[in-house]
Amino acid sequence: MSTLRMTHDLRRELILSAAKRCFARNGFAGTTTKSVAAAASISEGLLFKHFPTKSALYAEILAEQCEADPGLHKLLGLPPSTKTLIILIRGMVGHFLDMPGAADQEEAQRMRLMIISHLDDGEFARLLFEKVGALIGPAFAASLEQAVRAGDARRVGEAPLHLFWFAHHTAMMAALSRLPKVPTLPYGNAPDLDRQLCQFILRGIGLNETAIASHLDSEISPDLMPAVTTESA
Repeated sequence: MSTLRMTHDLRRELILSAAKRCFARNGFAGTTTKSVAAAASISEGLLFKHFPTKSALYAEILAEQCEADPGLHKLLGLPPSTKTLIILIRGMVGHFLDMPGAADQEEAQRMRLMIISHLDDGEFARLLFEKVGALIGPAFAASLEQAVRAGDARRVGEAPLHLFWFAHHTAMMAALSRLPKVPTLPYGNAPDLDRQLCQFILRGIGLNETAIASHLDSEISPDLMPAVTTESA
């Protein structure tokens, strides 16, 4: 059984490796499951046993890249606290707001793909949200709970993960207005937009003004920030 399991895992890795090359060369729209199967030297039917759709395959690649980010790995390893929560929000906001102006437009293209998915069957967005929520959601919830216990925040609602998604979508929609060359909203060019957005989100998830003032402007070690927030997420 262990041999079969190893074979299954190895085949899966070979498929992902082939898919990464195909997506890098042809983009999401230009890549087909047939071309990925050919690059992995397997049948399309066998590919579907591992990944039922192209969206599932692409979402898995993005999730792997996110998990491999050393900055995010260190960030998620921080003890739950008010400071950790604010670092998470700053990283999320930085990721989205830096995206439109980055030299490498790959992240912006992925965001466009997310928007298209919402207008279509939602499969890609649903899969990616599921993976992001599983990866980051627990750290967010644990730090928010610790902030409440420390008196730095009031409890808002009964579902902390909903607050995580409210924060995520607020940052994502702010970035959406900046995707066109000319922003669709005037605040898209505001020099202090990142700070204002962080304050808005932190207040919305229940943090008090004293906690925000104490931690929002504190220095953060660069190696704690996910690569997507500094290189482009």
